[in-house]
Amino acid sequence: MLSYIIYKAILVVIVFSITLVAAMYSTYAERKIAGFLQDRLGPNRAGPFGILQPVADGVKMFMKEEMIPNVSNKFLFILGPSVAMFTSLMTGAVIPWGTSLTIAGHQYSLQVADVNIGILYLLGVTSVGVYGIMIGGWASNNKFALLGALRASSQMISYEVALGLSIIALIMTTGTLSIGEIAAQQHGWHWNILYQPLGFLIFIICAFAETNRAPFDLPECESELIGGYHTEYSSMKLGFYLFAEYTNMFISSAVIATLYFGGYNMPLLGRFVHDPNALVLLGTFFLFCKICFFIFLFMWVRWTLPRFRYDQLMNLGWKGLIPLAILNIAITGIVMWITGKIN
Repeated sequence: MLSYIIYKAILVVIVFSITLVAAMYSTYAERKIAGFLQDRLGPNRAGPFGILQPVADGVKMFMKEEMIPNVSNKFLFILGPSVAMFTSLMTGAVIPWGTSLTIAGHQYSLQVADVNIGILYLLGVTSVGVYGIMIGGWASNNKFALLGALRASSQMISYEVALGLSIIALIMTTGTLSIGEIAAQQHGWHWNILYQPLGFLIFIICAFAETNRAPFDLPECESELIGGYHTEYSSMKLGFYLFAEYTNMFISSAVIATLYFGGYNMPLLGRFVHDPNALVLLGTFFLFCKICFFIFLFMWVRWTLPRFRYDQLMNLGWKGLIPLAILNIAITGIVMWITGKIN
């Protein structure tokens, strides 16, 4: 039991470290991709090709003067970014990063917690994330921050409805709430994107809205709200909010890759690789390749599409995506009934 606890603790540290490093270098990738799309260089001074720019940003955040407004609720002002960062990291616990490695006759799973209600855990933890933004905006006692927090909370709650409905259709086809089992079912070419293309489209649009990424970045709309819900924040408290956004983007990409694009599964991989451990590690490598693609997609969309008006954003959520998600559930049920999967 003690060795099992130590192994799980080490796995948690590894997953958290990978998530933090991925989020840190996503900021570098964002600037480089933006520079490429806008025909400029991007960061190129801190280290070779600018690869030390995230380290320089972290040092700058730590060294900046930390200010807490006198009119703010100090406890909640500190709690807001802490909740945002904590919830963004906790979602990585149920993602299967691979199957199991066999070392000295013992099997070591690459999933921190394979709970049988992993989908519900994922939805529950991401729902708590809205409190970090709402608390921070309200505790600042700043009208711009409060408006940004109200926008964020209404946007995230609205799009969570469509996101949850899109997942219901996926659960109907897979018959399980376990993310590990959903990933295992997608061996070969049995990726869920082939069975749930409309559900995937709804899910990825909602993921953009849930992570407050453009064109859904209304809570941080600088042209109207200065900086939005984190206007009054500085130093590492601001860093936590910015870091949580990139962590959420990494985790969202991992969830999309796992639920719809086979996760660690790759077709024909078993034909060329016969060593079990090498097969597991290659599967993890391909999962991270899929994650990198979706992170690139998040950034590509940001620098391509203009920001919505707020009424357009809410209309898309309530009048567009939710009816489409309900229609997708109905179509899934009809197809399953016709094919004899349900009576």
